Amino acid sequence: MMMNKQNPISEFDEWKNNFGMKYESMFEEAYRERVFLENFGKIKLHNSNEHRTYDMGLNQFSALTDEEFQQTYLGLIETENIVGNSDYAPINDDIDWVSQGAVTAVKNQGQCGSCWAFSTTGGLEGLSKLAYGALESFSEQQLVDCSGSYGNQGCNGGLMTNAYKFIKDKGKI
Repeated sequence: MMMNKQNPISEFDEWKNNFGMKYESMFEEAYRERVFLENFGKIKLHNSNEHRTYDMGLNQFSALTDEEFQQTYLGLIETENIVGNSDYAPINDDIDWVSQGAVTAVKNQGQCGSCWAFSTTGGLEGLSKLAYGALESFSEQQLVDCSGSYGNQGCNGGLMTNAYKFIKDKGKI
């Protein structure tokens, strides 16, 4: 998306068109435009730093506040204490798994609170690549739909540990 430095309001209209955003009232649209412009300013400020280590850009979340994004997309319902669980090995933080070809393309969970399913499949996709040599995309939807008896709650939250137990018992996803 081109960032027009002269008129950021036209950027809002372009962003709405690119992401198919429509609002129910002029009040909601005015609020979303204000939030968008604040986020747009943060993006421009960040990207103007010559020492930055990554670039920021506009996406479908650009008219959400940080709080709205967190409430909608970062929910976690903890039902057990998994700290100190000896079933998991330590992780080497120095490996770039993308360059190793062990990471699938970014997926979008939408409005569903299924981050636990995406985390589960992402980890298992990488492990499968390392173990078997081929990178496959596994089904988050299967976990969302089928692992409820293991304590997960579909789009209302869940735990990776419950998903792992489901996969261990039921097989490949």
